[in-house]
Amino acid sequence: MNCFITQTGSFLPGSPVANDDINLHLGTLEGEAEVKKTVLRMNGITSRHYAQDIHQQPTYDVYQLACHAIQDCLTKRGDIANPVSLLAAGTTYAPLGGPGLASILHAQLQEHQLLRQPVESLSHAGICTSAAAAMVSGIRSVASGEHESAICVGAEHPSSALKASAINPVDDRDQHAELRKSQWFMSVFLRFMLSDGAGAFLLESQPNPNLGGISFKVNWTHSRSFAHETPLCMKLENQGVRLSQDISILSKYLMPTARKFTAEAMQRHGEDLIDYRMILPHLSSFFFRKKTERVMQEFTSSPDPVPYWTNLATAGNTGSASIFIMLDHYIRENEINDGDKLMLFIPESGRFNYVMISLTAVVT
Repeated sequence: MNCFITQTGSFLPGSPVANDDINLHLGTLEGEAEVKKTVLRMNGITSRHYAQDIHQQPTYDVYQLACHAIQDCLTKRGDIANPVSLLAAGTTYAPLGGPGLASILHAQLQEHQLLRQPVESLSHAGICTSAAAAMVSGIRSVASGEHESAICVGAEHPSSALKASAINPVDDRDQHAELRKSQWFMSVFLRFMLSDGAGAFLLESQPNPNLGGISFKVNWTHSRSFAHETPLCMKLENQGVRLSQDISILSKYLMPTARKFTAEAMQRHGEDLIDYRMILPHLSSFFFRKKTERVMQEFTSSPDPVPYWTNLATAGNTGSASIFIMLDHYIRENEINDGDKLMLFIPESGRFNYVMISLTAVVT
Protein backbone atom coordinates (compact mmCIF):
# COMPACT_ATOMS: atom_id res chain seq x y z
CA MET A 1 0.00 0.00 0.00
CA ASN A 2 1.04 3.59 -0.59
CA CYS A 3 0.27 6.95 0.97
CA PHE A 4 0.02 10.23 -0.91
CA ILE A 5 -0.37 13.82 0.24
CA THR A 6 -3.09 14.78 -2.24
CA GLN A 7 -3.84 18.28 -0.96
CA THR A 8 -2.40 20.90 1.35
CA GLY A 9 -4.02 23.82 3.12
CA SER A 10 -3.06 26.58 5.53
CA PHE A 11 -4.46 29.46 7.50
CA LEU A 12 -2.59 32.50 8.80
CA PRO A 13 -4.92 34.77 10.78
CA GLY A 14 -5.29 38.47 10.08
CA SER A 15 -2.95 40.72 8.16
CA PRO A 16 0.86 40.35 8.32
CA VAL A 17 2.30 42.05 11.39
CA ALA A 18 5.59 43.88 10.87
CA ASN A 19 8.32 43.94 13.51
CA ASP A 20 7.45 47.47 14.62
CA ASP A 21 3.85 46.44 15.28
CA ILE A 22 4.40 43.33 17.40
CA ASN A 23 3.70 45.16 20.64
CA LEU A 24 0.36 46.40 19.30
CA HIS A 25 -0.84 42.79 19.47
CA LEU A 26 1.21 41.37 22.35
CA GLY A 27 1.48 44.42 24.58
CA THR A 28 4.74 45.59 26.16
CA LEU A 29 6.81 44.33 29.08
CA GLU A 30 9.13 46.53 31.10
CA GLY A 31 12.76 46.09 30.05
CA GLU A 32 12.16 44.02 26.91
CA ALA A 33 13.04 46.61 24.24
CA GLU A 34 16.69 45.56 23.87
CA VAL A 35 15.73 41.87 23.90
CA LYS A 36 13.25 42.53 21.08
CA LYS A 37 15.83 44.37 19.01
CA THR A 38 18.47 41.64 19.43
CA VAL A 39 16.15 38.68 18.84
CA LEU A 40 14.56 40.15 15.71
CA ARG A 41 17.98 40.98 14.27
CA MET A 42 19.07 37.37 14.76
CA ASN A 43 15.96 35.45 13.72
CA GLY A 44 15.39 37.27 10.42
CA ILE A 45 11.60 37.27 10.69
CA THR A 46 10.11 40.39 9.06
CA SER A 47 6.40 39.64 9.44
CA ARG A 48 4.11 37.14 11.12
CA HIS A 49 0.42 36.64 11.98
CA TYR A 50 -1.44 36.78 15.28
CA ALA A 51 -4.88 35.48 16.16
CA GLN A 52 -4.95 38.43 18.51
CA ASP A 53 -6.30 41.96 18.15
CA ILE A 54 -4.70 45.16 19.40
CA HIS A 55 -6.55 44.78 22.69
CA GLN A 56 -4.86 41.38 23.29
CA GLN A 57 -8.17 39.62 22.71
CA PRO A 58 -8.11 36.41 20.64
CA THR A 59 -9.68 36.54 17.19
CA TYR A 60 -9.43 32.74 16.88
CA ASP A 61 -8.53 29.94 19.25
CA VAL A 62 -6.28 27.02 18.30
CA TYR A 63 -9.27 24.85 17.37
CA GLN A 64 -10.63 27.49 15.00
CA LEU A 65 -7.21 27.96 13.42
CA ALA A 66 -7.01 24.22 12.74
CA CYS A 67 -10.56 24.16 11.41
CA HIS A 68 -9.81 26.95 8.91
CA ALA A 69 -6.68 25.16 7.67
CA ILE A 70 -8.62 21.93 7.13
CA GLN A 71 -11.37 23.86 5.38
CA ASP A 72 -8.81 25.38 3.02
CA CYS A 73 -7.36 21.94 2.33
CA LEU A 74 -10.63 20.14 1.68
CA THR A 75 -12.18 22.97 -0.33
CA LYS A 76 -9.23 22.98 -2.73
CA ARG A 77 -9.33 19.19 -3.07
CA GLY A 78 -13.02 18.83 -3.90
CA ASP A 79 -14.62 15.38 -3.98
CA ILE A 80 -12.72 12.59 -2.24
CA ALA A 81 -13.14 8.98 -3.40
CA ASN A 82 -13.08 7.62 0.16
CA PRO A 83 -14.42 9.65 3.10
CA VAL A 84 -11.88 10.72 5.70
CA SER A 85 -11.81 8.15 8.50
CA LEU A 86 -8.80 9.38 10.50
CA LEU A 87 -8.16 12.79 12.03
CA ALA A 88 -4.66 13.29 13.44
CA ALA A 89 -3.77 16.60 15.07
CA GLY A 90 -0.86 18.12 16.95
CA THR A 91 -0.12 21.30 18.86
CA THR A 92 2.04 22.62 21.67
CA TYR A 93 -0.80 24.11 23.67
CA ALA A 94 -4.58 23.91 23.65
CA PRO A 95 -6.88 25.59 26.19
CA LEU A 96 -8.30 22.21 27.22
CA GLY A 97 -5.86 19.56 28.42
CA GLY A 98 -8.60 17.06 27.66
CA PRO A 99 -10.35 16.06 25.49
CA GLY A 100 -7.58 16.06 22.95
CA LEU A 101 -7.21 18.57 20.13
CA ALA A 102 -8.56 16.13 17.53
CA SER A 103 -11.75 15.46 19.51
CA ILE A 104 -12.64 19.13 19.92
CA LEU A 105 -11.70 19.73 16.31
CA HIS A 106 -13.88 16.86 15.08
CA ALA A 107 -16.93 18.50 16.65
CA GLN A 108 -16.12 21.89 15.11
CA LEU A 109 -15.56 20.36 11.68
CA GLN A 110 -19.00 18.72 11.89
CA GLU A 111 -20.54 22.11 12.64
CA HIS A 112 -18.90 23.44 9.47
CA GLN A 113 -20.21 20.49 7.43
CA LEU A 114 -16.65 19.29 6.85
CA LEU A 115 -16.43 16.01 8.78
CA ARG A 116 -19.85 14.56 9.46
CA GLN A 117 -18.95 10.93 10.08
CA PRO A 118 -17.29 8.96 12.89
CA VAL A 119 -13.50 8.96 12.63
CA GLU A 120 -10.52 7.62 14.48
CA SER A 121 -8.91 10.57 16.24
CA LEU A 122 -5.30 11.02 17.30
CA SER A 123 -4.14 13.97 19.42
CA HIS A 124 -0.40 14.50 19.70
CA ALA A 125 1.31 16.79 22.21
CA GLY A 126 4.83 18.16 22.25
CA ILE A 127 6.62 21.16 20.81
CA CYS A 128 7.55 21.50 17.12
CA THR A 129 7.26 17.81 16.19
CA SER A 130 3.84 17.24 17.75
CA ALA A 131 1.95 17.71 14.49
CA ALA A 132 4.67 16.00 12.44
CA ALA A 133 4.25 12.96 14.71
CA ALA A 134 0.52 13.11 14.04
CA MET A 135 1.31 13.20 10.33
CA VAL A 136 3.59 10.17 10.57
CA SER A 137 0.82 8.28 12.38
CA GLY A 138 -1.59 9.22 9.62
CA ILE A 139 0.87 8.19 6.89
CA ARG A 140 1.43 4.79 8.47
CA SER A 141 -2.31 4.25 8.93
CA VAL A 142 -3.01 4.95 5.26
CA ALA A 143 0.03 3.04 3.98
CA SER A 144 -0.95 -0.02 6.04
CA GLY A 145 -4.45 -0.05 4.57
CA GLU A 146 -6.10 0.70 7.91
CA HIS A 147 -7.54 3.92 6.44
CA GLU A 148 -8.08 5.04 2.84
CA SER A 149 -7.93 8.75 3.65
CA ALA A 150 -6.91 10.90 6.60
CA ILE A 151 -6.60 14.53 7.60
CA CYS A 152 -3.51 15.66 9.50
CA VAL A 153 -3.28 19.13 11.00
CA GLY A 154 -0.87 21.25 13.01
CA ALA A 155 -2.07 24.39 14.77
CA GLU A 156 -0.40 26.87 17.10
CA HIS A 157 -1.69 29.87 19.07
CA PRO A 158 1.30 30.92 21.20
CA SER A 159 0.16 34.55 21.38
CA SER A 160 -2.41 33.44 23.97
CA ALA A 161 0.45 32.57 26.35
CA LEU A 162 2.97 35.21 25.26
CA LYS A 163 0.85 38.37 25.38
CA ALA A 164 1.76 40.82 28.13
CA SER A 165 -1.49 40.24 30.01
CA ALA A 166 -0.78 36.50 30.30
CA ILE A 167 2.95 35.73 30.21
CA ASN A 168 3.89 36.49 33.85
CA PRO A 169 7.60 35.56 33.54
CA VAL A 170 9.74 34.77 36.57
CA ASP A 171 11.73 37.97 37.15
CA ASP A 172 15.19 36.86 38.23
CA ARG A 173 17.15 39.39 36.20
CA ASP A 174 18.94 40.74 39.26
CA GLN A 175 20.37 37.26 39.93
CA HIS A 176 22.25 36.93 36.64
CA ALA A 177 25.15 38.94 35.32
CA GLU A 178 24.30 37.61 31.86
CA LEU A 179 20.66 38.31 31.03
CA ARG A 180 20.32 35.35 28.63
CA LYS A 181 20.80 32.93 31.53
CA SER A 182 17.82 34.27 33.46
CA GLN A 183 14.43 32.58 33.53
CA TRP A 184 12.96 35.97 32.60
CA PHE A 185 14.86 36.04 29.30
CA MET A 186 14.08 32.39 28.50
CA SER A 187 10.39 33.25 28.47
CA VAL A 188 10.39 36.83 27.17
CA PHE A 189 12.53 36.34 24.05
CA LEU A 190 9.96 33.85 22.70
CA ARG A 191 7.52 36.75 22.34
CA PHE A 192 9.56 37.79 19.29
CA MET A 193 10.12 34.26 17.97
CA LEU A 194 6.70 32.60 17.81
CA SER A 195 3.43 33.39 16.07
CA ASP A 196 0.07 31.88 15.15
CA GLY A 197 -1.17 29.72 12.28
CA ALA A 198 -2.30 26.29 11.13
CA GLY A 199 -1.78 23.92 8.23
CA ALA A 200 -3.33 20.66 7.06
CA PHE A 201 -2.61 17.76 4.70
CA LEU A 202 -5.05 15.34 3.13
CA LEU A 203 -3.59 11.83 2.93
CA GLU A 204 -4.99 9.23 0.53
CA SER A 205 -4.04 5.77 -0.66
CA GLN A 206 -4.18 6.93 -4.31
CA PRO A 207 -2.84 10.10 -5.97
CA ASN A 208 -5.12 12.99 -6.87
CA PRO A 209 -6.86 11.93 -10.10
CA ASN A 210 -7.74 15.46 -11.23
CA LEU A 211 -6.05 16.66 -14.41
CA GLY A 212 -3.16 18.86 -13.40
CA GLY A 213 -3.43 17.68 -9.83
CA ILE A 214 -0.30 17.44 -7.71
CA SER A 215 0.22 14.70 -5.17
CA PHE A 216 3.26 13.68 -3.16
CA LYS A 217 4.00 10.00 -2.68
CA VAL A 218 5.47 9.34 0.75
CA ASN A 219 8.67 7.38 0.19
CA TRP A 220 9.52 6.96 3.86
CA THR A 221 9.37 8.59 7.27
CA HIS A 222 12.00 8.67 9.99
CA SER A 223 11.42 9.81 13.58
CA ARG A 224 13.78 9.75 16.55
CA SER A 225 14.03 11.18 20.05
CA PHE A 226 17.35 11.96 21.73
CA ALA A 227 15.79 12.69 25.10
CA HIS A 228 17.82 9.87 26.65
CA GLU A 229 21.05 11.81 26.15
CA THR A 230 20.03 15.48 26.28
CA PRO A 231 18.72 17.82 28.99
CA LEU A 232 15.33 19.54 28.90
CA CYS A 233 15.59 22.57 26.63
CA MET A 234 12.12 23.94 25.87
CA LYS A 235 9.06 23.44 28.04
CA LEU A 236 5.50 24.58 28.57
CA GLU A 237 4.47 24.49 32.21
CA ASN A 238 0.81 23.62 32.78
CA GLN A 239 0.79 25.64 35.97
CA GLY A 240 0.65 29.22 34.76
CA VAL A 241 1.05 28.18 31.07
CA ARG A 242 4.64 29.44 31.05
CA LEU A 243 6.66 28.73 27.91
CA SER A 244 10.45 28.93 28.06
CA GLN A 245 13.57 27.80 26.23
CA ASP A 246 17.17 27.54 27.43
CA ILE A 247 19.22 28.84 24.51
CA SER A 248 22.52 27.60 25.98
CA ILE A 249 21.22 24.01 25.88
CA LEU A 250 19.79 24.65 22.42
CA SER A 251 23.14 25.85 21.08
CA LYS A 252 25.02 22.92 22.58
CA TYR A 253 22.79 20.03 21.52
CA LEU A 254 20.78 21.03 18.44
CA MET A 255 23.33 20.51 15.69
CA PRO A 256 25.07 17.40 17.13
CA THR A 257 21.73 15.59 17.51
CA ALA A 258 20.48 16.87 14.14
CA ARG A 259 23.65 15.52 12.51
CA LYS A 260 23.26 12.14 14.24
CA PHE A 261 19.60 11.93 13.25
CA THR A 262 20.23 12.83 9.61
CA ALA A 263 23.09 10.34 9.33
CA GLU A 264 20.85 7.54 10.60
CA ALA A 265 18.01 8.51 8.26
CA MET A 266 20.24 8.74 5.19
CA GLN A 267 22.00 5.47 5.92
CA ARG A 268 18.85 3.55 6.74
CA HIS A 269 17.11 4.60 3.54
CA GLY A 270 20.18 4.65 1.27
CA GLU A 271 19.70 8.30 0.42
CA ASP A 272 21.87 11.15 -0.89
CA LEU A 273 20.53 14.70 -0.76
CA ILE A 274 21.80 15.20 -4.32
CA ASP A 275 18.62 13.40 -5.44
CA TYR A 276 16.31 16.01 -3.89
CA ARG A 277 15.05 19.03 -5.75
CA MET A 278 14.37 20.86 -2.49
CA ILE A 279 14.71 20.45 1.28
CA LEU A 280 12.02 22.13 3.38
CA PRO A 281 13.44 22.50 6.90
CA HIS A 282 11.53 23.91 9.83
CA LEU A 283 13.89 26.72 10.88
CA SER A 284 13.05 28.43 14.14
CA SER A 285 15.46 31.25 13.33
CA PHE A 286 17.83 32.31 10.55
CA PHE A 287 20.47 32.25 13.28
CA PHE A 288 20.72 28.51 12.52
CA ARG A 289 20.83 28.91 8.74
CA LYS A 290 24.59 28.49 8.24
CA LYS A 291 24.79 25.62 10.70
CA THR A 292 21.90 23.88 8.97
CA GLU A 293 23.59 24.35 5.59
CA ARG A 294 26.79 22.76 6.90
CA VAL A 295 24.93 19.73 8.25
CA MET A 296 23.02 19.22 4.98
CA GLN A 297 26.22 19.48 2.96
CA GLU A 298 27.64 16.50 4.81
CA PHE A 299 24.96 14.27 3.27
CA THR A 300 25.34 15.03 -0.41
CA SER A 301 27.89 13.76 -2.92
CA SER A 302 27.59 17.02 -4.84
CA PRO A 303 29.98 19.94 -4.30
CA ASP A 304 27.07 22.31 -4.97
CA PRO A 305 25.07 23.69 -2.02
CA VAL A 306 22.04 21.62 -1.05
CA PRO A 307 18.93 23.57 -2.15
CA TYR A 308 16.44 24.45 0.55
CA TRP A 309 13.41 26.70 0.91
CA THR A 310 11.71 28.36 3.85
CA ASN A 311 8.99 30.95 4.37
CA LEU A 312 10.16 31.80 7.89
CA ALA A 313 10.76 35.48 7.10
CA THR A 314 7.18 36.18 6.03
CA ALA A 315 5.07 33.46 7.70
CA GLY A 316 6.91 33.51 11.02
CA ASN A 317 7.75 30.59 13.26
CA THR A 318 4.46 28.78 13.78
CA GLY A 319 5.99 25.83 15.62
CA SER A 320 4.36 22.48 14.86
CA ALA A 321 2.24 24.07 12.10
CA SER A 322 5.28 25.40 10.24
CA ILE A 323 6.00 22.40 8.01
CA PHE A 324 2.35 22.17 6.90
CA ILE A 325 2.20 25.88 6.05
CA MET A 326 5.61 25.68 4.39
CA LEU A 327 4.73 22.93 1.93
CA ASP A 328 1.42 24.63 1.12
CA HIS A 329 3.19 27.91 0.36
CA TYR A 330 5.99 26.18 -1.56
CA ILE A 331 3.46 24.58 -3.91
CA ARG A 332 1.77 27.93 -4.47
CA GLU A 333 4.99 29.74 -5.31
CA ASN A 334 6.99 27.12 -7.22
CA GLU A 335 6.46 24.90 -10.24
CA ILE A 336 6.23 21.23 -9.30
CA ASN A 337 7.34 18.66 -11.86
CA ASP A 338 6.50 14.98 -11.92
CA GLY A 339 9.22 13.04 -10.10
CA ASP A 340 10.56 15.97 -8.06
CA LYS A 341 11.76 14.77 -4.67
CA LEU A 342 11.20 16.93 -1.60
CA MET A 343 12.36 16.38 1.96
CA LEU A 344 10.47 17.67 4.99
CA PHE A 345 12.71 18.10 8.04
CA ILE A 346 11.27 18.98 11.44
CA PRO A 347 13.56 19.43 14.45
CA GLU A 348 12.28 20.02 17.96
CA SER A 349 14.28 21.43 20.82
CA GLY A 350 11.88 20.35 23.58
CA ARG A 351 14.14 17.44 24.31
CA PHE A 352 15.53 17.06 20.81
CA ASN A 353 13.06 15.08 18.73
CA TYR A 354 13.30 14.94 14.93
CA VAL A 355 11.06 13.91 12.05
CA MET A 356 12.06 13.53 8.39
CA ILE A 357 9.64 12.73 5.56
CA SER A 358 10.73 11.92 1.99
CA LEU A 359 8.29 12.78 -0.82
CA THR A 360 8.13 12.35 -4.59
CA ALA A 361 5.80 14.55 -6.66
CA VAL A 362 3.17 12.86 -8.83
CA VAL A 363 1.59 15.20 -11.39
CA THR A 364 -1.48 13.80 -13.16
